[in-house]
Amino acid sequence: MSKNVKVEELGRINYEEAWAYQTELFNACIDRKKRQRAGEELEQFGHFLFCEHPHVYTLGRNGKEAHLLLDEAGLQAHEASFVKINRGGDITYHGLGQIVGYPILDLDCFFTDIGRYIRSIEEMVIRTLKDYGITAGRIKGESGVWLDEDGPNARKICAIGVHLSRWVTMHGFAFNINTDMSYFGHIIPCGIQDKGVTSLAQELGRPVAEEEVKSLLSRHFADIFAAELDFSLAPNLLQHEK
Repeated sequence: MSKNVKVEELGRINYEEAWAYQTELFNACIDRKKRQRAGEELEQFGHFLFCEHPHVYTLGRNGKEAHLLLDEAGLQAHEASFVKINRGGDITYHGLGQIVGYPILDLDCFFTDIGRYIRSIEEMVIRTLKDYGITAGRIKGESGVWLDEDGPNARKICAIGVHLSRWVTMHGFAFNINTDMSYFGHIIPCGIQDKGVTSLAQELGRPVAEEEVKSLLSRHFADIFAAELDFSLAPNLLQHEK
């Protein structure tokens, strides 16, 4: 089974545009899978999209709209939009200075275990944070990556929400790097009221080179998934070494 994954850098892109592109790749992956099973000799491959979105709040299919604390006028005042989407999870924020990653993978080529998949995405971020001298972990019953997860100042640094069909994945993670954290004050992030949020820059006390973080994420992704990465659509990520 092929573990080839094409890494692509989309840059700053409107959320709906990125969602439409994800959906296109997701449907093509499912179509290849169906045709393979019908006997066609086709190579399956995945995608790992990196991007950044203008200010937007997204609500997962099981989320509560009441967790958005802004009305339409408030959204306009903060130059933000609100989109209901088909991933799991509750409400979260995407914005400038945040690395958003969308792996579109046929898990039949890797492992058919959604819990393991989410833990693997978390592990990719945990290992990246370790490269910066930050210890991170998980909280039982919650997705995402946390700092001080067992302490009184538990705070989330990366949110995760995915959608699966026929073992093909879409949506992914939002990793706060140089993010304006004030935007999280207008939601109850992921529906969790008693814990905070943070960013890599906030933890280190300095801005962080986002291309460097993407390069590290890619390296750990390749190790965790035993994937062969094709950087032809993101050659800049090969130029950054920590």
